[in-house]
Amino acid sequence: MMTGPSPQTDPTRPKRSRTRTFLPLGIAAWLVLEIWLLTVVAEAADGFTVFLLLLAGVVVGAAVIKRAGRRAWQNLSRSMQPGAAPQDPAAGSGGSSFTMLGGLLLMMPGLISDVAALVCLFPPTRALLRKRAEAMLSRRVGYVPGPMGGGFGQDRMRRPEGKVIQGEVIRDDEDPHSASRD
Repeated sequence: MMTGPSPQTDPTRPKRSRTRTFLPLGIAAWLVLEIWLLTVVAEAADGFTVFLLLLAGVVVGAAVIKRAGRRAWQNLSRSMQPGAAPQDPAAGSGGSSFTMLGGLLLMMPGLISDVAALVCLFPPTRALLRKRAEAMLSRRVGYVPGPMGGGFGQDRMRRPEGKVIQGEVIRDDEDPHSASRD
């Protein structure tokens, strides 16, 4: 005798994507590998060495994130100045997202995440990662690389002096006298 609702599959519900299916499994495998690698290093050296290694990763990662955040804030405030030209992240001074990702990966405990952080922090591989990410984003969602996706740059090109015209919008389809008063 069945007392609960019968399991029904909804034919209109979309199938689960591969990413949503395998991402939890990948995260679990990554965590197991990190723990296993830390125990191997702890057996080879000692536990205190592993502790100092993890502590150094947190300190260096925090410093990297702080520096990249400060640089991003300075670039943002510089670009908001009147008459300032937007910077190209490929020029070398911008593009702090992979630097921040590298700092975050350094702060996470584990040696595999530290290697991934070094890949994000090393300038040639960071440039390669940036190019790959821009290509993937432009292919999937139509991302336009550049300052603010190029949307605000077009507005500056049409109105370089930044004039603001004050006015009032009057709609023809509404009668101002027929509005109800509360």
